[in-house]
Amino acid sequence: MNIRVTPLDTQPVNGAEIEIVERKGLGHPDTICDALAEKLSAELCKFYYEKFGFVLHHNVDKNLLVGGSAIPKFMGGEVTEPIEIFLSGRAIKEYKGVKIPVEELAVESAKKWLRENIHAIDPEKDVRIYTYIRPGSVDLVDIYMRQLKEGVPLSNDTSFGVGYAPFDEVENVVYHIEKKLNSKELKKIHPELGEDIKVMGVRIGETIKVTIACAFVDRYIKDINDYVEKRENVRKIAYDVATKFTNREVQIYVNTGDDIENQNVYITVTGTSAEAGDDGEVGRGNRVNGLITPYRPMSLEAAAGKNPITHVGKLYNITANEIAKAVIENIPEIEEAYCYMVSQIGKPVNEPLAVDVKIRTSEKPESFQSRIDTIVKDCLSEMKNTWKKLVEEEITVY
Repeated sequence: MNIRVTPLDTQPVNGAEIEIVERKGLGHPDTICDALAEKLSAELCKFYYEKFGFVLHHNVDKNLLVGGSAIPKFMGGEVTEPIEIFLSGRAIKEYKGVKIPVEELAVESAKKWLRENIHAIDPEKDVRIYTYIRPGSVDLVDIYMRQLKEGVPLSNDTSFGVGYAPFDEVENVVYHIEKKLNSKELKKIHPELGEDIKVMGVRIGETIKVTIACAFVDRYIKDINDYVEKRENVRKIAYDVATKFTNREVQIYVNTGDDIENQNVYITVTGTSAEAGDDGEVGRGNRVNGLITPYRPMSLEAAAGKNPITHVGKLYNITANEIAKAVIENIPEIEEAYCYMVSQIGKPVNEPLAVDVKIRTSEKPESFQSRIDTIVKDCLSEMKNTWKKLVEEEITVY
């Protein structure tokens, strides 16, 4: 296996003059598409494994959300045209005479996720779900089935994955603000907060400016004064989170598009802009590590919904992040690590064509070769359990 350890000799992102970091929250239309694709993949994995003892071929990663129409107003508006969600992809629907209820799994898993994660939405009334899932191509299914005979999963794509560690200050601020605002605990106290929360962090010199777009749920807002008060509460919560991760100056802005004088503000019926203002698609949101980071290495791969046994577009992005984290955790002399991995279709998934681990350290990179070799091999060996961690939601890809 070709494992290279090379110097990370670019300027640290945390020390550059400007940095941009984004996270699309749980109820953003793009994140909804990712989540529903990933939920269906998990349900298929469970069904296949319980019925046949292994996970069959599937890639259900082509979801599309078409926004509906709504008339929000203080104390409660209405959805006038439902959100339409199209679940699309490829999956084996019959194996050895056993029919797999793919469409039923797709619809029920989508409704279940919406009920559990978008607290102000009614999946039966506010959403229409369509399924367009077909069997996979003969060649890709053949590659997949060969791995059952050979005992080693074979890559079903020629692709690459990237990862890095650790998160810097802006990344931690952005990530944890959204996590806090969309936590189940906070929603119980503040049901006026919808799940469509986008956080954009921009560091200019020593100042971090965080812009939050938060969809409020109209039924929990009395009037414009109540809205302004609750919007300010979001700013305070976000500020408290931010100051846990940085000593730099932090400025928080919430719903900067509001026109308070004319009472044109960001309220919704369902807590997501998908009801009227925006559409969504798998792969347009957060990367596997939960962030969108233009100043860091990223893959354009839509990982959500891809099968977690052989699809390197999913596996290598997860594993590259795990390798980078393990390098940082286990080798104190290394300040920062990037990892790049590339595959060849039809080759063993645990034998990448190349792995490049770039490290920032004051010592010679080659002095860490043997330890990093061990970390890489351990992480590649652990890939066989990735699907179980995804099914149990120990790992997320959005």
